Amino acid sequence: MRFPLLFPVLLTAALCAGPAAAQRSTAPENAQVYFIWPHDGTVINGGKFWVRMGLRNMGVAPKGTAVPNTGHHHLLIDTDPPPMTEPIPNDRNHLHFGAGETEARVELPPGKHTLQLLLGDKDHMPHDPPVMSKKITVTVK
Repeated sequence: MRFPLLFPVLLTAALCAGPAAAQRSTAPENAQVYFIWPHDGTVINGGKFWVRMGLRNMGVAPKGTAVPNTGHHHLLIDTDPPPMTEPIPNDRNHLHFGAGETEARVELPPGKHTLQLLLGDKDHMPHDPPVMSKKITVTVK
């Protein structure tokens, strides 16, 4: 049996589709990421402090680990969340904890700063739905 028109149609569809969109991992609706410490409004003396990160109804796994309902922490500093359809940037405002860390030593200059947690999957993509903490403010003296 021959399908002479099938191959050109499939080839045309593949060429017109463009680059493949990154696949987002799903997260349970009740998943929560949160700050254990610091709390909203904390005043920090000296600039160096420990951030302790919590996660409910999901597991923490290092980057590259393809296990359902897991991810790793990203700390957003003085920035808004990135687009949820793109990998989380890796720069001074987007700290990655791809080894599966749940706490980290952070140093910030004096002043007010915002902090927010965003869970990323094995490829640093936000989950669907995103697992994101509320934004908190800390003051460094």
